[in-house]
Amino acid sequence: MIDIQEIMSVLPHRYPFLLIDRVLATEETSITAIKNVTVNEPFFNGHFPGAPVMPGVLLVEAMAQAGGFLLLMDVEDRESKLIFFTGIDNCRFRRPVAPGDQLVFEVEIVQRRRTFAKLHGKALVDNEVVCEADLMSAMVERS
Repeated sequence: MIDIQEIMSVLPHRYPFLLIDRVLATEETSITAIKNVTVNEPFFNGHFPGAPVMPGVLLVEAMAQAGGFLLLMDVEDRESKLIFFTGIDNCRFRRPVAPGDQLVFEVEIVQRRRTFAKLHGKALVDNEVVCEADLMSAMVERS
């Protein structure tokens, strides 16, 4: 398992936008990570008062962060790199995510070329798919 300190040593994201809490497993082309969703998340104040639902775009971002961790994990000079979205295809939201849910992200590299990658990600709660998408990314130099 990889804890939050090691995640922060690889990813540039910080509160309130770091959306993975722990990496459970990595393989050469796949990663499994988690996010514990609490009522204290800042987005619940406005999305929606009295009926908190995690915004779908943040589910996709969290999947992308897990994929970004996988892509950056073995890059020697990762402090000088960023992973940017270049596309999202076939995104589907299956059910709402609420406080108390534990999200499990399963992301795999479908195709990789030098600085570009295509990934397929799933977000699950209680072994039920709540979101899935094909994500495209590019690794760029930090300016």
